[in-house]
Amino acid sequence: MNRTRLNLILMAGLSAASVAAHAQYVGPSDGGQTPSVQSILADPVDDQRVTVQGHLLRKSGHEKYIFSDGTAEIVVEIDDDDFPRSPVDEKTRVELYGEVDTGLRRPPEIEVDRIRILD
Repeated sequence: MNRTRLNLILMAGLSAASVAAHAQYVGPSDGGQTPSVQSILADPVDDQRVTVQGHLLRKSGHEKYIFSDGTAEIVVEIDDDDFPRSPVDEKTRVELYGEVDTGLRRPPEIEVDRIRILD
């Protein structure tokens, strides 16, 4: 085998290894719990990290939305800058990552750090 061909094979192998090293893990994580909205409302824990899946039903105020996972509805706060570029409406299934925010004079909410559109 000539030297040029051997170099091309080695470079292709290194390129493939480089791409594999940059892959992202997309499976489950110990970082956030996945309680239902109903359980969050029943026993809210301030600053609890949560991941919930469901639908944004409607906008209720500036950066405030009503979210439901099918068990109950909760107010979520999502910064406009955190929305994905793809349009999101009440039929779009989403996954929200954030933390529970409790208040003395209002029901608990979820402050969303990241929103992801699900297929």
